[in-house]
Amino acid sequence: MSSQTETAFLKLVNQHKGILYKASRMYADSLEDREDLQQEILIQLWKSYQNFKGNSEFSTWMYRVAINTAITYLKKEKIRTNNHTDVPHHFEVQNEDYNPSKDRQLEVFYIAVQELKALEKAIIFYFMEGMSHKEIGDNLGLSEGNARVKLNRAKEKIQQIIKKTGYEF
Repeated sequence: MSSQTETAFLKLVNQHKGILYKASRMYADSLEDREDLQQEILIQLWKSYQNFKGNSEFSTWMYRVAINTAITYLKKEKIRTNNHTDVPHHFEVQNEDYNPSKDRQLEVFYIAVQELKALEKAIIFYFMEGMSHKEIGDNLGLSEGNARVKLNRAKEKIQQIIKKTGYEF
């Protein structure tokens, strides 16, 4: 792909880099695992970028790739490899002051989310991004009503987990 394509890709990814941070924070608990997962999401985004036709918002497409990559990545036996020859090695997402540990509530929330099932995590992730029940359902292949029910159950589950930790909001 041309350097023009690469520049356009990096610009879009940097505009929506919060998706990378949030997805990795929900699906991986250690800093090292989060960084690995972010790298894996970037790789998958780059590999499938040529198939992105612009029929949906870039961010919507990026959510799907991020969630699917996170779920697949965590299912695989973790084999570290630096054999990504078809991906430009200089992809860097501009860093920003993103330190959830400064915010105890956010940290407790993410700890609770770690205990959810993969689908529940995806539903909470989309909800956090302000998506409607219909959009959540569309992204996950659920009806709008089913998405609403699953979202409510996931929220309740998070509240129960937080109560068990004894942390008060």
